[in-house]
Amino acid sequence: MVFTTCGHRKYLTSKELQSFAETARRAPLDVRTFCLTIANTGCRISEALAMTAENVDFEAQTLVIKCLKKRGKTIYRAIPLSQGLLQQLRRLVDQIGSASQRLWPWSRMTGYRRICEIMAQAGIVGEHASPKGLRHGFAVQAIQANVPLTLVQRWLGHANLKTTAIYTAAMGAEERKLAERMWLGDNAAETSASNEPAAPSPLRATGGAAARCGSLAQDAAFFHRPNYRFSVSIPGSILKQGEQGLPPQRRATDAIPKKSLLGQLLDCALLRFWLNRNSKNTDNSYT
Repeated sequence: MVFTTCGHRKYLTSKELQSFAETARRAPLDVRTFCLTIANTGCRISEALAMTAENVDFEAQTLVIKCLKKRGKTIYRAIPLSQGLLQQLRRLVDQIGSASQRLWPWSRMTGYRRICEIMAQAGIVGEHASPKGLRHGFAVQAIQANVPLTLVQRWLGHANLKTTAIYTAAMGAEERKLAERMWLGDNAAETSASNEPAAPSPLRATGGAAARCGSLAQDAAFFHRPNYRFSVSIPGSILKQGEQGLPPQRRATDAIPKKSLLGQLLDCALLRFWLNRNSKNTDNSYT
């Protein structure tokens, strides 16, 4: 109901309603009161054209509207009016001078044309620039103002609450603010992530005993790998201090497979061979 088959909205937004009301206040008294009554009550154009002075309750500050769509039933609904609109209607009633005469003795086409003229002067164009657009806009604004759905149903004269609930599909300022929270949060996260300097790795920290212990513990974890030939023995106290800065996957105290006695002997033999060979090369370089 609030959108056409092409996806265009059929209701006036809050800004458009405000612009329409400001333009209508500059019109003659009859046109002004007619436009403001429909905009502030959401009544149908046929219901507004059928009103007389008896429909305006100045003491209760309400407008009593006869529901014309209830076939076979006579149902009235009362809608509160603002002080400003009541004063304008009082002036109109005084001009008419008869309680039984219609407030706006026009045809339906004339009333439709009066509203479209004010819409054009306000710069509102499109399918929603119509009396029904005012009615839909009133319903949307009421729901977005947190008016209870059952009360909006009574103001509009809907027989079924499901008909009124259709207006909840319109996006309002509150819904957009909720969406913006996600956008702002996402943008803020991206901004903070891009501007936040990378934290120095504890393994690469320089200076201090903790840094040196961390480096030793890292080296110990590296040399204790199964596929590495040599083992390095580091005191347990140093390992305990250094592994505080190590990530879980690089802790030196993790379970490390033990080498067999044969493997250790081979490591010693290879190390001795390597040292002897280097010493010979050194001696030859001096001769």
